[in-house]
Amino acid sequence: MAQEKPTENFRDHISTVDEKGKRIWVFAKKPFGKWFNKRKIVSYSLLLFLFAAPFITVGGEPLLMFNIIERKFVIFGKIFWPQDFYIFAIASLTFLVFIVLFTLVFGRIFCGWFCPQTIFMEFVFRRIEYWIEGDWTHQKRLERQPWNAEKIRKKTLKHIIFFAIAFLVANIFLSYIIGYKEVFRIATDNPLNHIGGLVAIIVFSFLFYGVFAFMREQVCTTICPYGRLQGVLLDPDSMVITYDYVRGENRSKFRKDEDRPAEGKGDCIDCNQCVNVCPTGIDIRNGTQLECVNCTACIDECDHIMESINKPKGLIRYASDASIKTGIAFKFSKKAKAYTAVLFLLLGLLTTLVISRSDFDVTIKRSSGGMLFHEMDNGKISNIYSMNILNKTNKDLPLEFKLLDGNGKISVISDSRTLPKQGTYSSSMLLIMEGEDIEGLKTNFKIGVYSDGKLIDKANVTFIGPSF
Repeated sequence: MAQEKPTENFRDHISTVDEKGKRIWVFAKKPFGKWFNKRKIVSYSLLLFLFAAPFITVGGEPLLMFNIIERKFVIFGKIFWPQDFYIFAIASLTFLVFIVLFTLVFGRIFCGWFCPQTIFMEFVFRRIEYWIEGDWTHQKRLERQPWNAEKIRKKTLKHIIFFAIAFLVANIFLSYIIGYKEVFRIATDNPLNHIGGLVAIIVFSFLFYGVFAFMREQVCTTICPYGRLQGVLLDPDSMVITYDYVRGENRSKFRKDEDRPAEGKGDCIDCNQCVNVCPTGIDIRNGTQLECVNCTACIDECDHIMESINKPKGLIRYASDASIKTGIAFKFSKKAKAYTAVLFLLLGLLTTLVISRSDFDVTIKRSSGGMLFHEMDNGKISNIYSMNILNKTNKDLPLEFKLLDGNGKISVISDSRTLPKQGTYSSSMLLIMEGEDIEGLKTNFKIGVYSDGKLIDKANVTFIGPSF
């Protein structure tokens, strides 16, 4: 008998929690197929980059570093400081629009193809689990059997390897924060000299171990807000992994030599393999659900089943709900086009800001307090200024100051004239002007900051003089 169309009560709870609120452990079948192989290339490429990036340097700086402690950020060898916060704000907004656009058009594709949680879970930790405990049926049997020598050996080996990988990952992630040299120093030096770093590595290690050994898909279904966000962003034109219910219903078990269309049966033979292979334990035939991470495992499994019964592939595929209903191919909606336009505008603004960003921030302002100006014996007028120069590069630079307009003289009240790398130079300066160059109470001048004869930045200053 054909199976009735399912009701919507599955949306009242997530797939990994039963009616009593107890967790249902997911034993996912080992996936294989065309889409899995594509994801494997993407995932291992990203893992290679993740583990290699902290050790790659550009101009003496790491390729990527996010040192929150010292408020120093390095992206592709270029140093960013808190003064560049506006660039981070634009970058964050651009990334948010990018995520919204991709979710609107392609659903939760980020989760299945690029999210570190999915990549580590499916292509590192679960691979090890398959190697030690076997495929999903063997894992189920091992879980049900009493604690004997086989179970103790396999479980112990698995968790030792899991923690070792988590420890390695913790060190890599810490390298993105404080640099691999500092991590290596913490690891080789007396632990008592680096209590903070040691505690950080231990905490990170247990955190990663707990996530991948125990939390697993619960991070995607319960902790991460993205699954709920996609429910707001998706529309009928969004390209998601979906079941072709027009072609697949009504479901029924497969019988050899039967005429399924004549009997009112669809192509779905209700084998349940799409459920068995799902890493979050859902039935994709129920429609788009917050637990679906677009991992494509169900597509590969269903295509394999369709091949075995001589049916066309694509019963489960990337498609929009609108295209399933109408048979019309996917196209960009007006909303997607609008988001795309906004995204390109933000990318253009971000690119312009990064390219035009200066490696130096020069601030020169009149010193507060005291007299407005000083009239010298030779008739010249002087003002005193405080200055602060930030060096975002990794080079010590000699400094020289010149007045870019007027016939004045600059006198720096400091013995040092060196701008330290990734540091600041603070001092005071006197600007001495001829009386004829002063145009009244306030006159604007430009001061150039030079290093080795090269202009690195300039600042506008206001000169206060007597009112003639």
